[in-house]
Amino acid sequence: MDLTTGLMDLYNSTGFANFVKPALEEPNVNFMTQFLHQYGTIIMIFVCFLLIYLAIKKQYEPLLLLTIGFGGLLSNIPIVDIGTSGFLHTIYDAGINTGLFPLLIFMGVGAMTDFGPLIANPKTALLGGAAQFGIFSALIGALLLTKYVPGINFDVLEAASIGIIGGADGPTSIFVTSRLAPHLLGSIAVAAYSYMALVPIIQPPIMKLLTNDSERKIEMKQLRTVSKREKIIFPLVVLVLCIIFLPDATPLIGCLTFGNLCKECGVVDRLSKTMQNELINIVTILLGLTVGSKLQADMFLTLETLGILVLGLAAFSIGTAAGVIMAKIMNFCSKEKINPLIGAAGVSAVPMAARVVNKVGLEYNPQNFLLMHAMGPNVSGVIGSAVAAGVLLALL
Repeated sequence: MDLTTGLMDLYNSTGFANFVKPALEEPNVNFMTQFLHQYGTIIMIFVCFLLIYLAIKKQYEPLLLLTIGFGGLLSNIPIVDIGTSGFLHTIYDAGINTGLFPLLIFMGVGAMTDFGPLIANPKTALLGGAAQFGIFSALIGALLLTKYVPGINFDVLEAASIGIIGGADGPTSIFVTSRLAPHLLGSIAVAAYSYMALVPIIQPPIMKLLTNDSERKIEMKQLRTVSKREKIIFPLVVLVLCIIFLPDATPLIGCLTFGNLCKECGVVDRLSKTMQNELINIVTILLGLTVGSKLQADMFLTLETLGILVLGLAAFSIGTAAGVIMAKIMNFCSKEKINPLIGAAGVSAVPMAARVVNKVGLEYNPQNFLLMHAMGPNVSGVIGSAVAAGVLLALL
């Protein structure tokens, strides 16, 4: 082998020679398809840098956007195929394909969640339930896009996976998608976590549009003190009801309630603290990297991805609006008024959605502290999204 051949072989093994792919030789390939095929890797690298920027500079869900963005960078490295045959693929098979990582995340979420506000005011569970309307509206929307928009073709399994974004619950979205439409995992996970990160931007305009000044100023009575016994019994009752009525949701609900029981019983503090810290941190790292490994150009840069992003935003917005509207409806039937703003916390973005509700409430009444009241629908939204996931898995 002469020097020229050797240098060419060396050059061909570098990223410079492989970032741009050879042009497709198929007939009738349009310009956009050709462009995305050739330069998709470069585009996705910039997308991943954008996610990392949002995580570091804007602090939008940094624990996940940083790891997802970095996993995406690794998966778009030319030649080595880290995402399809490397170590990220091995972790993906072990943690995502099996559904293990989302379940472990739910266990940690349960250990960090206080269901006291929901127990103290059980009717706020209706707000968490109403917010799940976004899930089923997005499912229908995906099927309508398939019917009316050329180039988009979602089957019912893919539509259900897209719909779950409306619950604003990342682990649930990943769990359902890994079962029903694993090829859409990257797009759906990025959409779900992006909209969770954008809660402070998306929700306030919707909340203000659907309420008036007097409604936003409604002050709610201080919640009663919930006993330790009630907090211990609650996760057991939820689990038993799930086993009886919706066994398909038991993996998610079971992990959530186990983590919460360990927190509330007070006799396994080591286990509870491990779930809240070491376990959920380790799983978050592995989950983010493996989800990022699905941000490969040929899987992400499609018309379907654009449809997923649009539907995800619509689902999240509809879920927020449904929670607020449900609170307004409840006020017609109740002597004790509910501030409709807390309905927006029915989406499962814990605890960010509750904090946004509290912030908006304080803007109109500096003495109106809604945080604990908003936590009721917020944590019920976690249960609601898991139940909705169980319903979809049972039906499909």
